[in-house]
Amino acid sequence: MPEARTLEIRPWDPSAVEAIEKAIQKSDLGIMPQKGDKLLRLNFPAMTEERRKELAKVIGKIGEEYRVSVRAERRDAMEELKEKLKKEHLPEDQKKNLENQIQKLTDHYVKQVDEVIAAKQKEITTV
Repeated sequence: MPEARTLEIRPWDPSAVEAIEKAIQKSDLGIMPQKGDKLLRLNFPAMTEERRKELAKVIGKIGEEYRVSVRAERRDAMEELKEKLKKEHLPEDQKKNLENQIQKLTDHYVKQVDEVIAAKQKEITTV
């Protein structure tokens, strides 16, 4: 770190510089790497109120992707449960109990995602 808002990346394998540069550009963080000889320099902009809000939105977007992922897992688990129940002919109350357990797990993990996202957004927006 040559300066407070500058980061230098010197990979062990100099041929990886281009791949790292492309990954940083795709990251949607608003940082443009400057390519040097076998290194990259990242100049981070000052954290203005506008930039903080922008990063909070990015975090919210990431959080929504995680929520969708958890719900997709719930859907897959419910489908797997239905297939298993058809084969084993379990009673209806046991089926409902298992569905409730899956839903409780889903709610638990969605709540965890929400808490982490809220904490991170608060951290970023606090001056």
